[in-house]
This record gives sequence, structure tokens and C-alpha cells, in this order.
Amino acid sequence: MLSIDPSKRSSLERRICDGDLVIVYERHDKVKAVRVQKGSDFQNRFGVFKHSDWIGKPFGTKVLSNKGGFVHLLAPTPELWTLVLSHRTQILYLADISFVISYLEVVPGCVVLESGTGSGSLTTSLARAVAPSGHVYTFDFHEQRASLAREDFERNGMSSLITVTVRDIQGEGFPDEFCGAADSVFLDLPQPWLALPSVRRMLKQDGVLCSFSPCIEQVQRSCEVLGAGFTGRPSFFVLFLCLSV
Repeated sequence: MLSIDPSKRSSLERRICDGDLVIVYERHDKVKAVRVQKGSDFQNRFGVFKHSDWIGKPFGTKVLSNKGGFVHLLAPTPELWTLVLSHRTQILYLADISFVISYLEVVPGCVVLESGTGSGSLTTSLARAVAPSGHVYTFDFHEQRASLAREDFERNGMSSLITVTVRDIQGEGFPDEFCGAADSVFLDLPQPWLALPSVRRMLKQDGVLCSFSPCIEQVQRSCEVLGAGFTGRPSFFVLFLCLSV
């Protein structure tokens, strides 16, 4: 399986193998993830493309159809995965993802806790940022959504860096095994203030919390909880995102 682990060789040096996942790029607003299978075809408005013609070619190659049309075969990076994944929930896109990862100070080797997983767009980029020695532990209360996200991470080669767990973080908090172990925590919850006492116990002394809140009322309520119950806590940085989605 093709991995998007940054420790691997550049995608321009890798050649497509039978069983690899490729991103078929038609134009900027039309891309699709395809599993290469010898003997199979890919069809679109440009004609029929034989998978057997793709095998052995470098990622980034322009390939022709039986009618002379063409597509480009790209390696599945987190940026491209965001464009092709199934939207089970509202997702973060690249501009916001880069902002989150920057302010969370996520670097290789970090342990990141995320709730909720949703469609896995941010999760995939977090995994690349912590690779090769870090790990992302992501939680979602919805069992089917968590299962589908787990399948997606298997498909795009990131499963070794991501653990998906079904858990209601608002009601139960993060598991005790992560107490004092998290470098960063990301919350995307309807009532993030309910999870803050647990976050307090999970973060390292210099850890970073980011809470994504689409409305200012969520931010205000969370700030009230932080102000009332976090006195005496070793310093950590809190970032609230209040963005239009």
C-alpha cells in the first residue's frame, strides 16, 4: 500500500504498483481516489483508461485514454485527500488546517488527542505532522463514523499513525492513560467546555489546546470554565478558532 509518510521517498521517485491508491486529477475541481488493479479500467468523459497502463509509471504522470484524453496520476497527500474524502461531517480545509497545526505546534514525535474525528480531514494532516515517531489518537462518539474513518486511514496508508476510538469525550473525557502525555489537544465539539477538565489533565505542562467553535457563544462559555477552574494549573496555551464554515 502506498504510504504518504513523509519519511518515504518523494512521490516523484515512486512508481505506481498494482494495489496502490492514486489520486486521478482531471481538473482543480474534479479529483478522485482510485485503487489500481491490473485488468481494471477507469472511465470518465475523456475516455477509458486502463490500469495496466498506469503500473510502473511515476506518480505525477500524465496518461492518455483510448480517445486521446488525459488525466494526471498523483500521490495521495493529505491536501489531496481532503478533496476526495467522503463528507460524513463538515470538514476543515487546507487554510484552516495549516493554521491549526501551526498554532498547536505539532512536530514529528508529538502525541495529539483529537475529538471528534468526523470525516478525518484534519486527522490525516495531523498524522503527517507527527510522523514518523508520533501518534494521533482521535475520538468520535458515533460508532459508524469512527469505523468509516478507520477504513479511510487504512486506504490512504496512515493507519499506523492514527488510532480511532469510539468515545463520548464530552461525557466521559479522554482516557486516563493519556494523563500528562499529550503535547496537543484539538476539540471540535458542540459543548467543548464539558471536555475542558479532562483536557487539563491530559496536557503536558507546555501543551497546547485548540478548540474549534463556529459561534462566539461556545467560546465565551469555554472561557468561563477556563477562568473558573484552571487556577494553579501549570502553564499551557489555549487557542480558540471561531470561523465561518
